[in-house]
Amino acid sequence: MSAVSEGPVSGAASGAVPGAGPGPGASGSTASSGSAPRSAGAPGTAPDEPPARPGAPAAPGVPTVLVLDAPAPAPPPRLGSLTGRARVLHADEETLADKLPEADVLLVWDFLSHAVRHAWPGAGPRPAWVHTASAGVDHLLCPELAASDAVVTNARGIFDEPIAEYVAALVLALAKDLPRTLDLQRERTWRHRESRRVAGTRACVVGSGPIGRATVRTLKALGVAAVLVGRTPRTGVYGPDDLDRLLARADWVVCAAPLTDDTRGMFDERRFGVMQPSACFINVGRGQLVVEDDLAAALSKRWIAGAALDVFEREPLPADSPLWSAPGLVVSPHMSGDTVGWRDELGAQFVSLFGQWEAGRPLTNVVDKKRGYVPGH
Repeated sequence: MSAVSEGPVSGAASGAVPGAGPGPGASGSTASSGSAPRSAGAPGTAPDEPPARPGAPAAPGVPTVLVLDAPAPAPPPRLGSLTGRARVLHADEETLADKLPEADVLLVWDFLSHAVRHAWPGAGPRPAWVHTASAGVDHLLCPELAASDAVVTNARGIFDEPIAEYVAALVLALAKDLPRTLDLQRERTWRHRESRRVAGTRACVVGSGPIGRATVRTLKALGVAAVLVGRTPRTGVYGPDDLDRLLARADWVVCAAPLTDDTRGMFDERRFGVMQPSACFINVGRGQLVVEDDLAAALSKRWIAGAALDVFEREPLPADSPLWSAPGLVVSPHMSGDTVGWRDELGAQFVSLFGQWEAGRPLTNVVDKKRGYVPGH
């Protein structure tokens, strides 16, 4: 359930861009204009052909960067600094499959789209490197991409502190009953209430990646005794076997885990039943980590005191969803990490990674495609 784990990573998760030889089933050779070879869409290289130095020119010219654009009004990434260093093409969900064989690098700017999952299994060469402008990679990983030599990187590091601040804001808002205060103000109703202290309460943060660790640090600054739960128990991190015990003691349960086969639906009726009636639940991970009907029922039955969701199984949240009217639930539109200038930071991060790639250095933020997240902490 953790965003990270221990141990060495093998295969494509090592950080090196794959070698030059096309794998079995490739319908073409390396890119004629790329500085790094394209993946054949399947594991393996030609047995008699040594791998090229990552980023070494495969042919004269510049590599092709294909950008899967986000729908308007979202602006495209600022890639002006790649002028002369790369040929930049743009695609949307409809044209991605046709343009994918041209690309040496794929930048998934539309990080909510599932277009890569549908386009990747097609015929022809595939990019050797795929970067997504998001922390999660569940929207793009398909069996064919996971089995290929393509390296996948993510936007690890951009959203850690902003999301931690957002979680802290939700904790304070729920403790001080601010949603009700705003409702009463709109009703022009003066109603005195008592609120909760935050200092001295306990939090259980599920997901031991950078976002979870930043959340623990921020909550501790508020005087909250916060513990971290991850996939693998280690110093400072509890394991899955400790989760129910920690949930039963927590005033605040924060979900910041990646979406994997092991974590899907992990917060269900049983888990909400374990929590104490005064507890509040916050999800800034992925919507599919929560069985939403079970959460709505737990709030209606007052099994828990409140909740805040920034991510949902379906986004945008449908207007007829019962979550809109669930008692004690704060709904926000997947915005916890989106601070002023965040898109510029994402673009700058990709340009920095491109510099590593074209220089032949190992890429950072490499996702273990079997686990579905960046390992190492």
